[in-house]
Amino acid sequence: MPLSEDEQRILSEIEQQLYASDPALARDIREQTVYSVAFRQVKRAVLGFILGLAFVLGTLHISFWLSLLGFVAMLVAALAIEANVRRMGKAGMDQFTRNMRAAGLRDAFGSTGQKMRDRFRREGE
Repeated sequence: MPLSEDEQRILSEIEQQLYASDPALARDIREQTVYSVAFRQVKRAVLGFILGLAFVLGTLHISFWLSLLGFVAMLVAALAIEANVRRMGKAGMDQFTRNMRAAGLRDAFGSTGQKMRDRFRREGE
């Protein structure tokens, strides 16, 4: 059901107040979607999977039981990847591929390095 003109006006006023009072929060809300959160979790799970694989390969010659911990970490990461890819669904994957084509691979995976550099600059000032 569409909003009435009165409700739309009230919503616009609330939005303008949010932009005026906390622009950083407003930017974060505008930029984050269900898809972006799920994709960020997929990236972390892929990193966890790779670290688990490295742990398995690094500890297999030491102890079978120790390398089993790495395998469990890989299994948990794989399940997290699967769950978040399901959460993203076809629409999220389409949005991701569209963004990748438009922005390039480096920009699609985020600017984590730039964010870290900015954070350290702010702390150092």
